[in-house]
Amino acid sequence: MISNSARYRLGIAAPAALVTACLAALLLAKPTGEYGGKNETAADNEARMAIPPPAIEPVAFKPLAAKDAQAINAEIPFSAAPNPPASPFQFAGDAAALARATDCLTAAVLYEAGNDATGQRAVAQVVINRARHPAFPKSICGVVFQGSERRTGCQFTFTCDGALARRYSGAAWGAARQIASSALMGNVYAPVGLATHYHTDWVVPYWSDSLEKITSVGTHLFFRWPGGWGRPAAYRRTISGYEPLVAKLAPISLFHRSADMTLPGEAAENIADNGPGNGALPNGIIMDENNRYTGTFTPAKKEVNAGKSTRMLLSASGNAEEYLALANAKCAGKSYCKIMGWLDGGSVPEVGEIGEAGRNSMVFSYLRDEKNGFEKALWNCTIYPRKDKRQCMKR
Repeated sequence: MISNSARYRLGIAAPAALVTACLAALLLAKPTGEYGGKNETAADNEARMAIPPPAIEPVAFKPLAAKDAQAINAEIPFSAAPNPPASPFQFAGDAAALARATDCLTAAVLYEAGNDATGQRAVAQVVINRARHPAFPKSICGVVFQGSERRTGCQFTFTCDGALARRYSGAAWGAARQIASSALMGNVYAPVGLATHYHTDWVVPYWSDSLEKITSVGTHLFFRWPGGWGRPAAYRRTISGYEPLVAKLAPISLFHRSADMTLPGEAAENIADNGPGNGALPNGIIMDENNRYTGTFTPAKKEVNAGKSTRMLLSASGNAEEYLALANAKCAGKSYCKIMGWLDGGSVPEVGEIGEAGRNSMVFSYLRDEKNGFEKALWNCTIYPRKDKRQCMKR
């Protein structure tokens, strides 16, 4: 993938201070097998699809100076075959898996393309194309971190060269996360089509002349396999919906921290600034008071809209953080939102004032008022004790 020299600006020259000896390229295999030519017939395509998909091997570069590499790359023609866009992708896993997949993809687009939104979209599309292709792992995190257990051989160099020690701002992470989330929800970056490979134009991987060069984005060239393995029929695999915890992401992603994981002090302190722990949790995710993932919430059993507030009958099997996650989900995108919750259906006031009995039986309340800069959640601490007593309702 894109290494330190080009990682921070896909398609734009990297700042000189960031240039290192490593140059950018996608770590992929040269296609193998009888049907690797670019002039395959329909029968060849069908036969190619009947054999195992191409193997994925570590990258190797031709020993060339940058200007010589650019000249060679310029001589390789773009494919004259159609460049169809990928079909919209829809993630099939649960909320926890989606949160992990989103952060894996966020890390890929941010560490590969820096703050370049166009480059980020191109990287996201390549990752999704791979996840759908039978030559690659069957999950977003599996694709991004393929081979990362080795110092060499990883598919995206940032996963094995120590680049994850670099911290981006919460704003940069949040912007990249929006692009990753959009891609996982079906937003297609059409220009790169069905590309599963790319590299900068100042290097020449050994595999580049055996693939179809289909487009360029800035200084990056995008490729797909020839024949059946590069055609739309090869990208119809449904991914499993399971996304593994990736320990390497734990310092910057709440959703890759297991309950028994202890982070170094500095990483634990920085996670709120550099990861998604700045209040922007995906709908359905529950984090405990130590910012560890604990599960997904159960929807309210009953909701009553009363003017500017929503009164809810909550699940008695829930926990304190579950009610906060539910409130965050209901209030997503709203500048003013008020939630009140009870466990006893008979205590939920259908209309009018809540009254003393309603206040005494309430177990949770949440108010967001962005105009006045106010946001607060309170619990009935006789039922749900809180470490911070300021989070307790006054009885």
